[in-house]
Formats: sequence, C-alpha cells, structure tokens
Amino acid sequence: MTSRKLSVDPAVFYTSAALMVAFVLAGTFATETLSSVASAIQSGIVSRFGWLYILVVGVFPALAIYLMLSRFGSVRLGKDSDRPEYGTIAWLSMLYGAGLGIGLVFYGVAEPLLHYATPPVAEPLSQAAAEDALLFTIYHWGFHPWAIYIVMGLALAYGAFRRDLPLTVSSTLYPLIGKRIYGPIGKAVDILAVFGTLFGLATSLGLGASQIASGLNAVAGIENTTPVQMLVIAVITGMATLSVVAGLDKGIRRLSLANSGLALALMAFVILVGPTLAVMDALPQNFGTYLQELVGTTFFSEAYNDGDWQASWTLFYWGWWVSWSPFAGMFIARISRGRTIREFVAGTMLVPTVITIIWFTGFGNAALEFQTNGTADMVAAVQENASTSLFVLLDQLPLTMLSSCLALVVITLFFVTSSDSASFVIDMITSGGDPNPPVVQRVFWAVSEGAVAAILLLVGGLSALQTASLTTGLPFTFVLVAIAIALLKTLHQNEAVPHRADIAQPAE
Repeated sequence: MTSRKLSVDPAVFYTSAALMVAFVLAGTFATETLSSVASAIQSGIVSRFGWLYILVVGVFPALAIYLMLSRFGSVRLGKDSDRPEYGTIAWLSMLYGAGLGIGLVFYGVAEPLLHYATPPVAEPLSQAAAEDALLFTIYHWGFHPWAIYIVMGLALAYGAFRRDLPLTVSSTLYPLIGKRIYGPIGKAVDILAVFGTLFGLATSLGLGASQIASGLNAVAGIENTTPVQMLVIAVITGMATLSVVAGLDKGIRRLSLANSGLALALMAFVILVGPTLAVMDALPQNFGTYLQELVGTTFFSEAYNDGDWQASWTLFYWGWWVSWSPFAGMFIARISRGRTIREFVAGTMLVPTVITIIWFTGFGNAALEFQTNGTADMVAAVQENASTSLFVLLDQLPLTMLSSCLALVVITLFFVTSSDSASFVIDMITSGGDPNPPVVQRVFWAVSEGAVAAILLLVGGLSALQTASLTTGLPFTFVLVAIAIALLKTLHQNEAVPHRADIAQPAE
C-alpha cells in the first residue's frame, strides 16, 4: 500500500497533537500532581454542573423521536438518489461496536450487582434494590447515549452529504455561525472534539485493559497488575493500528461483524446455560419498568436525599457519552450515507436499546440469581474488583474455560474496533474532513490513544477515567446544545416540504 501525502488542518492537527503530548508528559513525570488536579476538577463539576448534564441529556431522546416521526423523517442523508453503502447487518454491527464497545462487557455483570448492593433509593440487597438495579443500568445504557450520538451524527451526515460541507464537527454549526466555522471558533470546536474523542476512548480502553488483565488471570493465572495492563494496552493498540491501516471496509467492517457475532454467542451461552428461567422471567419486566419509569429516571437528580450515588454513575456516564459523541457521531455519520433520517434514528436508537436490554438482563439477572440463591457471593467479588465480575459469573457455569476464552476474544475485539474507529475519526477531524485520511496519520492517533489510556490508568485508575470523561464532556455539552439548535434550524430552512421522491423508491 502506498502512503498518501499528509492531509491536515494545521491549526487543529498540530494544536491537538501538542496538547496531547503535553498531557502524556505531565502524566509521566508529574503523576501525583495530575491526579490531584483531576480529583479537584471532578468534585467541582459534580457539585456545580450535575443539573446541567441531567437537563441537557434528558432532552435528546425526545428530540431524536421527534425527528424520526416528523416530516423530516423521509429526508435522505445525501442526494435523493443515494442509497446506503453498507447492508443493515454490517451497519448495525459497526455502529454498535463504536457506540458502546468495551463498556458493555465491562459493566454487563458489574453494574447491576453494584446497584443492588448500593442502590440510589431502595434498601440495599432487597427485592426493590434488585428491580432498581436493572432499571438504572438500562437507563444508563438505553435511549440516552444513542440519542446523543443521533444529534451529532445527523448534524454531521446532513451537513456533509446533503449540504456538501466538510465532514468535521465544526461544520455542524454552519447554520448558526456561517463561514466562521473556518476561523478560530470552528478550530476550537474541532480541537475540543479531538480531546473529547481521545478521553472518551481512553475511558473505554482503560476499562478494557483492566478486564482483559482479569481474564488473563482467570484463564492463565497471570497476576492482574498495572504493568500487565500497560502491556495489554500496548498489544491491543498494535492490533488496532493494523486494523486502521487496513481501512474501513477491510479492517473495521470485518472486525465489527465478527465481534457482533461472538458477543451475541456469549450472551446466548449465558442465557441458555445459566439460570434461563430467571432471565426470561425478568426480561419483559425489565422492558416494561424501563419504559414506564423513563421520564422519572431521566430527570432523577438526588435533590431530596443529598447522596453521591449519581456522581459516580449517571454523571460519569453522561460525561462519557457526551465526550464520546464526536467520535461515535462522526463514525456513524460516515457509514450512514444514503439512509433516511427515520432509518438513521430507528437503527441507531431503537434497535441498539432493545439489544442492550436483553444483554443486561442476560448477564445482570443471571448474576443476581446466583447471588440471591446462595450459589456465589457475586456482590463481594464485584466490590473487590469490578473487572473480574464477568469471569466470576462464567465460573458458575459449565465450560468455564471455553466461555472465558470467548469472553477475552470479545473484549479484545471491542477494544480493537473502538480504537481503530476512533483513530479514523480523529484523523478525519484533524485533516479538515477528509473521509479517507492518510494511513500515517491514522497510525499516529492510534498510538496516541493507547498512550492517553495508559496515563489515565497510572494516575488514578477508574477514578481518573471518570474524571477525564466528566472534564471533557462538560464544555462539549454546550457545543451539543448549539449543534441541536443548528440541526433544527437547517432542517426547517432547507426541507420546507416532504421529500416525495423517497415515497416511490423500492425498499433496500
């Protein structure tokens, strides 16, 4: 493969690279100072801006559903004659791997158990706590993250494929600030998007490294230490680099399809070999409770019980999803050309949410069943080390070694697909919207992501990962609000009448 000449937006590329290098150096040579600063930042954000996260993120699902059901639903992301580049299965596999990735496997068992032990409202370890455990877990992983990605993804895809703007985050603000997207304001937004992607991805990579190290301990007896986690990050970053060099079709698409199949196989194994009846009994109730309590949980803010549960959970997730949105939104936009807004919203929010509910019911309710019937003290295991929870669950089932090896492969592939997808996206942003950026730049950003993840684990483990998400997510929350307003404005200005040309088109 011949390497293309560098294609960069100098202000965005070199500023982002310099700030990233400065962060890595600070983490390497001033670890304790960086850790103290991170802790102070997290405390300040939680105490002063938690309400902002709750309000802003709470509105996005309603906006997404409005766009799907309104007359804008028939608008095609591209020219009226464009059709999807990827089949539905490949499309869903790629967006699901990019949108949630490692976190889904890391928290599949851990989060329901931790909510059961320390619920936000109910009595700990009670039946009510078990019900709330699944409710709040699904709330964190259901409509809301996907709605955030939809706002970003639609704005990017509509601007790039229908209005011929560069495929970069600053272009989404064109309806509000016009050609100033090419000036300092636009550059600042793109740099912020790069850092949101870097730290959002680093959170996922840090969780993945911890869980892979725990899996290696369960399968091969290798002690889970920080050097082992660093080695895991290095190896997986190398694999991601090879994938991103292969490109979107040969690398990312094939890995996403393989990963989706293996993840579904692991979920089916746990449901069918584990406490099947308990899981199937819980499934319709979890669906119903989630839908019934959706509004209440969306705006729950611990206003009357002065607790700190939400700071460790909901606010962490909302910051993570917001900081992850430039990457997830741009990647989903890049693979969604030719789809209608209605297809985009349904495929990006409804289908993944259904799969997510089944996933957490399968793993979470299986773990709760083993806990409540006395088979294993799952709560103690997850409180000691959350990264071991999946392997502790698999240890209660037949074919433990086989299923644990399968779980390691799934985590590794999620790790690789998240890293290579994010490298691809960051390179598009820093190259001014080039949809096929040069290979050498993709390699640079893939290596950089691994370095940032390693530094965050060194300066404070999970706490540092949470702080990174909250810190980068806060300023980008204001950008997302502006993007949502800009999207509605451009749709109302440019799509005054329904696109009847789509009505007579045959189904895909």
